[in-house]
Formats: sequence, structure tokens, C-alpha cells
Amino acid sequence: MKSDPLTSEQSQRLREGLALFNSGAFFECHEVLEAVWLDASGENKVFLQGLIQVAVSFYHLRRGNFTGSGRLLRAAVEKLSSPAECRRWIDMAGLLEALQPLLETIEAGLASPDTPAPEMRFVSAL
Repeated sequence: MKSDPLTSEQSQRLREGLALFNSGAFFECHEVLEAVWLDASGENKVFLQGLIQVAVSFYHLRRGNFTGSGRLLRAAVEKLSSPAECRRWIDMAGLLEALQPLLETIEAGLASPDTPAPEMRFVSAL
């Protein structure tokens, strides 16, 4: 399932969404990334959906909805673990390395609304 490259506008919106995530504005991140996701196709669409699910997972975590947070984070990790070419845009290894123990913490009932979120870092030009 191949994807078209992101447009310049989509790339800018992706950067904006990840900056929002890194600042803790998880709902706003979701809104920005969803706009990119709506116009995406193929692997890009699945990848973006995974990033959106991470953001919404943290939104739920901050609100104390641990069940919803864990469910979304598990789905996100699955989507983001695929070998899609679009994964090269951010430090996916670092992100997944941070998300896996967090998922285990949430599912074990040991997370709190103050559990820190990982940073999403760019590693390649879009």
C-alpha cells in the first residue's frame, strides 16, 4: 500500500501537530493531525492515524480515562510499528521505545493523569 508524498501544506500541518503534542496540547494536536489525515492516503493515512491515536490516548490519560487511553495507545503502537516509509520522518524507534513501557504501566493500572508524555522528534525532512 504505497502513498503519495505529503504536500507542503500537509508537512507543515504535521510539524504543527507534533509541536502541539510536545507542548501537551493533545486535543489540539489531534485536531491538526486529523485535517492532514483526511487528505492522506495509503501508508500515510495509517501512520497519521497512529499519531492521532497517541495524542487522543494522552488526552484521555490526562482526564483519568485509563481504559480508553490504554486501548488507543495499544492500537497506535500497532499502527506505528509497521515498516511504512513515512516512519522515517520522526524518531519512531525512540517513540515506540517510550510508548511500550507506558502502555504496560497504563494496562497494569499504575498510570496517573500526570504520567509524562514522550517527545515526538523529527529525524528527516518531510
